[in-house]
Parts: sequence; structure tokens; C-alpha cells
Amino acid sequence: MAGESILLTDDDHQLRETLQDFLAGQGYAVTAVADGHEARAALQEREFALALLDLMLPGIDGLEVCRQLKARTETAHIPIIMLTAKGEEADIVTGLEIGADDYVSKPFSMRLLLARMRAVLRRAGKSEAAEPRLTRVENLVIDDERHEALVDDRVLPLTLTEYKLLRFLARHPGRVFTRTQILSNIQDEQVLVVDRAIDVHVAALRRKLESAADLIETVRGVGYRFKG
Repeated sequence: MAGESILLTDDDHQLRETLQDFLAGQGYAVTAVADGHEARAALQEREFALALLDLMLPGIDGLEVCRQLKARTETAHIPIIMLTAKGEEADIVTGLEIGADDYVSKPFSMRLLLARMRAVLRRAGKSEAAEPRLTRVENLVIDDERHEALVDDRVLPLTLTEYKLLRFLARHPGRVFTRTQILSNIQDEQVLVVDRAIDVHVAALRRKLESAADLIETVRGVGYRFKG
């Protein structure tokens, strides 16, 4: 969605300038800052459609900026993409669980980042109240009225937990979820699931999806996402 205002926070001067120039060339209005204090000040001054946030920042680190941003009513709605270094799996999981929408590991291609940004902005523009009762992705159909999932017009023999897991992921294509996030969104009083059991349910679901199994992607060290 070209023309949207983006807040970019990264202490790497060269990367910050390169990203700012690239995104400006794509039509985005980019405000680039070097640390968490500057990010907070920028957020108090204007509205942003998306925040690109480096986790490793001087002063206030990226996780704390993310936590503060999600804690304030005025900024909680702003989607966040974390910019991370290799080996930051624990921080990635923490960031996702406190409200970040996605992450991109350095070094990354500009085109990959752009694709992730567009996906997050599309999702942010959709109303949860307007969720369709029928979801179609390639040869998979999820029918929320019948509580059924079909691949190539064949009804899948899913358990209630598997169905809830599939429906939840499919409603948020491209977004990475930790096991804890998935658990909190699919568990209720009738369906009790423990954190690591999510892996077992995903494996069983993939077997039943057969030709559509690759729609559920594993994000190593973090969790899962639905292809999008």
C-alpha cells in the first residue's frame, strides 16, 4: 500500500539509509530513527501505518519499544515487523508474544521485506468482524458453517483441535505464530492442549491435508505460519 507512513528504527546508519531510500522509492513515507527514545518521540508526534523495529537498539531495546507501543491505547493498533539478527530466536518468540506481527532476519533482501510489509499492511486493513464463512486457498476449502475442511472436494477427518488449528492459521496467512499464541487462540474448556502438543497436532493435520500439507510452514525455533 504505497503512500503509507512507515516508522523505521535501526541504529545501523548505512542500513537505515538504504532502507529509507528503497522504501521511499516504493512510494512509502518513511520516518527513520536510530534508537528507542527517538522511536517513542516519533510515535507521540504522528500516526504510522507500520513500524519496522530492530531488536538490538542502544538505550531502550526493540523488545521494550514493542512492549510500550502495544501497551498504549493510541499505538497498540500499529503493526510491527521486527528486524532481527541470527541467533535471536528467544527474542523473536518474546516479540511475537508481546504483539509483534512478523519478523525478518538479517541479512535480508529488500524484496522479501517489501513482501512482508505488504502482507502485514493488508492484514491490518481487514476487519475481524468481516471474516468470511468460507475460506479457499489453492485446493483447500474451510467451511465455517459446516465446521468442515475439504481438499479437492473431499471432507477431511479432522478432530476439533485440528480444525480449530487449521482455521486459525488460515485466517492469518503469512503471519508467524508461536506455539503459545496458537494455544491461546484454539484452546477452550472442551479442548485442552499443552504447548508442545501443538507440534503433534500440526504433524497430524499435515498428514490429513495430504497435497495441501505445505500450506502450513514451520518457522524453525519460533512456530508456524500459513502460506501467504
